Amino acid sequence: MNFKSENLTNFVCDIFKVVGISDEDSYTVADSLVAANLRGVDSHGVTRVPIYVKRLKEGATNPNPDVKIAKESDATLLIDGDDGMGQIVSREAMKLGVAKAKKSGGVHIGVTRSSHFGAGAYYVKRGVEEDMITFAMSNAPSTMAPWGGIQPYFGTNPYAYGVPAGKYDPIILDMATSVVARGKIIMAAQNGSDIPEGWAIDQEGRPTTDSQAALDGSVLPFGGPKGYGISLMIDIMSGVLTGAGFGPHINNIYGDYDKPQNVGHFFQLMDINQFMPAKEYKQRIDQMIEEIKSTPAAEGVEEIFVPGEIENKTEQTRLENGIDLDKEVYEGLKQVGKECGVNIEDYENVNQKT
Repeated sequence: MNFKSENLTNFVCDIFKVVGISDEDSYTVADSLVAANLRGVDSHGVTRVPIYVKRLKEGATNPNPDVKIAKESDATLLIDGDDGMGQIVSREAMKLGVAKAKKSGGVHIGVTRSSHFGAGAYYVKRGVEEDMITFAMSNAPSTMAPWGGIQPYFGTNPYAYGVPAGKYDPIILDMATSVVARGKIIMAAQNGSDIPEGWAIDQEGRPTTDSQAALDGSVLPFGGPKGYGISLMIDIMSGVLTGAGFGPHINNIYGDYDKPQNVGHFFQLMDINQFMPAKEYKQRIDQMIEEIKSTPAAEGVEEIFVPGEIENKTEQTRLENGIDLDKEVYEGLKQVGKECGVNIEDYENVNQKT
């Protein structure tokens, strides 16, 4: 089924309103999910709506958190998310962080008592819009074994950064520290599809292409021990330093429905104007982009891309042509909508509700 992005956003927003989230906060969550679909990161898009709603209904997630500053200095913030939706908590953390960074030149933001925050690019883009070089990271429930082990300890612990450009789109990297985001394996299992070898191991530590065996086992870090080391550091910054859960002490989003997740995040923002005028900086980034894209391409490569460029092209295509949802995702949304008294059919097609 194909949806215009604004229709899909309205549908998801209306569902979250039904389960007790305010209008503004519902829009934030819906917008972040649809933004992921627009960029082609479907594993972090509206496929997450049913599990978010279940956790809200079960009381594991606070629909209206009192997000507040727990501790601060001139260049640091510790944010207490009050067990709220990660998107709501992170929006407030970024808002407070941008204001502080404009005064101090930069800020480090730790977040405790939060939950799954979706795609990191969503927050990075907001910092970039304020002429900030922005980093975002989060820990996650245990799904990845330490390098050489077979028992999951770390999450896929995503990492994102963004830098503004001038006449070009900003450079944005958003990645998991696993070979692939676990959400892609979940989607493969839902579809009954196999996964490529090298993505995961089973419970015995053997390489597997069986998506369900992969979910029962462990995803693998990208770059072997290098990805493991980066994942470790993200968990230290997001979990240990902030006072949030870390390693196996983060509750599973697809279980532990009676417990908050206690996910931690960490953001860094640097005001470009404290180093050079933002206009000059952006001209230099534009020069870099042009030079990278003009370097000779290897045989069989049509174009060299900078991080985020492919996602930007996908976003433009999906804004024009709509977002296609596969049958399993559509049926999941239809069912959760029915449970909430929100009929997905009222939001389908370009000429219906906008």
